[in-house]
Amino acid sequence: MKEAIITHLNDAGYLEKMYRSNKSAFKVEFNKVYPELKGNASAEFWNERLNYEREEISPDKRNDIVFVIIASLLAGLIAKLPAIFNIQEEFFYTRNIGFIIFPVLTAYFSWKNKLSTGKIISVAVVFLSGLIFINLLPDARRSDTLVLSCIHMVLFMWSILGFTFTGGIKNNGEKRLHYLKYNGDLLVMTALIVISGGIMTGITINLFLLIGFNIENIYFEYFGIFGLAAAPVVGTYLTQSNPQLVGKVSPVIARIFSPLVLVMLVIYLIAIIYSGKDPYNDREFLLIFNALLIGVMALIFFSVAESSRSDKSHWEIQVLLLLSIATIIVNGIALSAILFRISEWGITPNRTAVLGSNILILINLLMVSSKLIKVLSKKAEVKDVGKAITFFLPIYSTWAVVVTFLFPFLFGFK
Repeated sequence: MKEAIITHLNDAGYLEKMYRSNKSAFKVEFNKVYPELKGNASAEFWNERLNYEREEISPDKRNDIVFVIIASLLAGLIAKLPAIFNIQEEFFYTRNIGFIIFPVLTAYFSWKNKLSTGKIISVAVVFLSGLIFINLLPDARRSDTLVLSCIHMVLFMWSILGFTFTGGIKNNGEKRLHYLKYNGDLLVMTALIVISGGIMTGITINLFLLIGFNIENIYFEYFGIFGLAAAPVVGTYLTQSNPQLVGKVSPVIARIFSPLVLVMLVIYLIAIIYSGKDPYNDREFLLIFNALLIGVMALIFFSVAESSRSDKSHWEIQVLLLLSIATIIVNGIALSAILFRISEWGITPNRTAVLGSNILILINLLMVSSKLIKVLSKKAEVKDVGKAITFFLPIYSTWAVVVTFLFPFLFGFK
């Protein structure tokens, strides 16, 4: 092999075949002959290829890993507070579910983006104020304003996380689009982590069962809780330190699901006509209808965030436009149903919250659709669609603040 390497040193194809036939032997023989071949371009290439050593973990990366471990443990401890301090689980989790994850993620981006001390203190004060407020609300199990406040508190904290991700209030639309893309990537990565954790959990529990130990309750009570709490933290670290992991997966998911959801939505709208169901008189159906609206809108926003980072074909833009138009139709039906219910049975906290949300979504979707039409007619670029979305993000955040902090007082904690 040694002679063959020397003879065919400049024959890249021949050397490649030799290498693939027996990689370890090729490396040993090449290293023996390399001192005689120094200076030859082909020899230098193979030397680097065979003897390249990965760099040691840098101090910054080591600090990241330490931070992620600490943050994951902290999130798990927060999730275990009901068991540690004998707090009623329903009371704790309904009000504080967002405080398990968002504070640690916010701390991570505050640290990575090197926010000023003033901004960090402001964020901490906002989180603390929200924590005190939501836990001091009356424990009324049938209170609509309590439910609305708890739901929109999560959206409010999501906004604060966006503040630390982008580095402040005054930022360009591109950073806000990056935030939307991060959310999509995090969803993909967290799902993969949870699936992998579920497989490992099943294997572990059954392995112990084989030797006579039933560890199911102990495993879920401790490892399961900590694992679920850590998944978004680990997912965030992976998406930020290794963007290539999901950088190619997320766009593919967006391309696949956008047309599929469009077809599903059109079929669903047609099926409603024949089902006899209508959101005007069926409250549960209206709630599901609005959940569908929010889910489809999120997919549109995620797809646009992905589109703005790469060139999109004419077909993909058409799909997004048709999906936006279909969602506007869904929004129009939901909005008319809410107005009908208000005119028939009066204003309630739920109807007011849904009415405000639907109006904002409708305006935003109309803006997005208008930009998509201009993109198709080559009067605008895809990034202009992204601007139509990012312009509205602070408005959604403001509405979340209103529902979270003002609705309980405006409607008397009903």
